Amino acid sequence: MRKILKVLSSRLMIVVPLIFLQFIFIIMLFYKIVETERLTTALSFLSIIVSLLVINRDEDPAYKISWLLVVLGAPIIGIPLFLLAGYNKVPKKLRNGTINLNKDMDGLLQNDEHLLDDVLNIDYDLQNIFYYGYKSSGYPIYHKTSSRYYKSGEDWIDDYIDELKKAKHFIFIEFFIIDKGELWDRVLDVLKQKVQDGVEVKLIYDDFGSITLPKNYDIELSKYGIEAYRFNKVRAAFIIQMNNRDHRKITVIDNNVAFTGGVNLADEYINRIERFGYWKDSAIKIKGDAVWSMTMMFLGMYTFVSNRKDIDYKQYKLACEEVSDGGYYQPFSDTPTDNENIGLNEHLNIINNANHYVYINTPYLVINDAMREALIRASKRGVDVRIMTPHIPDKKLVFQITRGFYKSLVNNGVKIYEFTPGFVHSKNIVSDDRLAIVGTVNTDYRSYFMHFENGILMNRTSSIKDIRNDFIDSLCECELVTKERVNKVNILVRIFRGILSIFIPLL
Repeated sequence: MRKILKVLSSRLMIVVPLIFLQFIFIIMLFYKIVETERLTTALSFLSIIVSLLVINRDEDPAYKISWLLVVLGAPIIGIPLFLLAGYNKVPKKLRNGTINLNKDMDGLLQNDEHLLDDVLNIDYDLQNIFYYGYKSSGYPIYHKTSSRYYKSGEDWIDDYIDELKKAKHFIFIEFFIIDKGELWDRVLDVLKQKVQDGVEVKLIYDDFGSITLPKNYDIELSKYGIEAYRFNKVRAAFIIQMNNRDHRKITVIDNNVAFTGGVNLADEYINRIERFGYWKDSAIKIKGDAVWSMTMMFLGMYTFVSNRKDIDYKQYKLACEEVSDGGYYQPFSDTPTDNENIGLNEHLNIINNANHYVYINTPYLVINDAMREALIRASKRGVDVRIMTPHIPDKKLVFQITRGFYKSLVNNGVKIYEFTPGFVHSKNIVSDDRLAIVGTVNTDYRSYFMHFENGILMNRTSSIKDIRNDFIDSLCECELVTKERVNKVNILVRIFRGILSIFIPLL
């Protein structure tokens, strides 16, 4: 109830109605223009032109089909919607800013070819996975690194606070959601103290994800000496830019310790408040050389949001603790500003190279054909494919789409488990005790194609078995989705899910 009241009193209740009214006005204006018989013919011609634009875009086929159905089925609504919200998926300013900042970092992330050879000697078929990660995202592979996996927000929070308290030089924090409450109060108290101690503190938060915060909360934080920025500020304007959010969760301390995972800085993530039953989440901490990639990820986004051109990146490459757990690490970042779907392809690479098992935790199972076919192929070749989804959803319409995918997967041998105590928010994939990713990438269209995301690809690290064991231990609290269940779904529910599935990429 507290969360609902906060949303109702937030900026969202002003922005959303204004955007909706703008859209209605555009539709009415468009209708007035085309209501004559002659212009109706012109509308049909325009629908064909727009459809050709859709078909020739370099996009996922399902994404294009959804737009085609909207444009051809309801052109008075579909054409304005596409021209305003679909044609330029990433605005020029956002595209140029994020691409240019990556170019500014050229030469500061160097891949060690010897480490690729080491991976080759251990796992011949895995070298290309790491090489892909380097060529597509620019982030190298590391060996002198260790990690700790957290199976819940409660397991993570105390260690997170302790590491923040150890900071001597800088703290970088980037989150999708920050919400006032017990968790954020604890973090903010530490940040204030660290500023007093002379530590440089920089903070980035997504303005939509943190919509319950006051509009000028970044200015309020600056009064404490915290350099804070809102990513992609929410405006009452019907523009596609609002679709591209910073979904990353990055914390870097002195270039020696870094955190990422599913947890945000809000009380539900550590189960201090209950929203959708028990909140099942995960996070990971790394120490050592691989932290430099996380430092650079943050500085890349910081360059964009601060609009600074004079940043000396090298000053933040502080000496880090020499550690190693014998494994290999490759932090990566994904952006909608390029033509490389790194998060999706990293998931596909792990599934396609699995020999024994693939276990996936995800809050949303909203997948494209490539992902669905990869899961089915893996199952048919004898791989134990298991997916854990929520039993209590946070978004009911998206949950219906998630359940709509169950039938084709379960009937082809994929095992799906719903976490009965509540909501699964962790975004893990682990395979064969040798590969895993912990990060922010959901198995859905928004993560794969629209949001800024990040994760850590691991090979034979100390955390991989912890991730596997966490999945297996959680199965005792899950309900297996059976063939009988998916094949007995009411016909009206199937029709409803089928209609919703048409609009998957647009949700």
